Amino acid sequence: MRRVLPLLFLATTAALAQEFWLQPSSFRVAVGALVPVRLLVGTGLAGETWPRPTRRTLRFVRLGPTPLDSTDLRPALRADSVAPTFSCATPGTHVVVLTSAPAFTELPPDKFTAYLREQGHDAALLYRQQQGQTSTKIGREAYRRCAKALVLATTRLHAPAMPADTGYRRVVGLPLEFVPEQNPYFLRTGAALTVRVLRKGQPAPGVLVQVWDASPPATRPATGQPLPAPVHFTTHANKSGRVLLRLPGAGPYLLAAACMEPAAPTLTSRADWLSTWATLTFEGPTSATTGRVSSFSK
Repeated sequence: MRRVLPLLFLATTAALAQEFWLQPSSFRVAVGALVPVRLLVGTGLAGETWPRPTRRTLRFVRLGPTPLDSTDLRPALRADSVAPTFSCATPGTHVVVLTSAPAFTELPPDKFTAYLREQGHDAALLYRQQQGQTSTKIGREAYRRCAKALVLATTRLHAPAMPADTGYRRVVGLPLEFVPEQNPYFLRTGAALTVRVLRKGQPAPGVLVQVWDASPPATRPATGQPLPAPVHFTTHANKSGRVLLRLPGAGPYLLAAACMEPAAPTLTSRADWLSTWATLTFEGPTSATTGRVSSFSK
């Protein structure tokens, strides 16, 4: 047992550090078409199906270009927990949103300290240092997921012009969420995209943001050669809670962030800390290259 426990603790740390995201079968869809969406957990855009989604999901909804256009997707998830489907009845940018109930985990003091450092949870780390807990107190954590995906629905293969809707920048009330200030589907290649990071509806300055870009390479790899790994980098939200990104290709893109706070009284019997993990997935400017391929995990 002495040999097994460290491996289990390492596995738990790795599981916490994994991202959770929504991956539609396509980010550009035809109006009225059924679109499967997968709920994935993993790292580096290599994901596996999220286990037990019907037990963990609190909210799963499609929000259309106008406030009255929405669909509760929980029945679709109960019908197919691997790839539930949705459709977009109107042209424009739709947002698929999922939030989860808290799950719980514990780590020994040293591994919890390493985890806090790795994820940039500086306030929690400082508190534990000030209280002398870094080497003595087990890390008891509740964690929850918040995921958004932007999908463009059109009546043609390519949308001729930017639609009038502003649904893509709607704040949907997640504990932690990304809100684009421009529509990424109508930016030119290499243009800047500003994304707000909101925590409980307010700007979240200084939050660490991870970005993956799975745009296809300029030239198709030779037969039998694997696609290159997605580009990955990190940045921090500025004083107004914004990050500025360049979109060099069609994507898809994955943005991820996490924050930690003391657990609410309703959770303290099982956790001292509550972490919230947020992601946003979308595509960017279309590529002029025909036969576009994607390294986004299937």
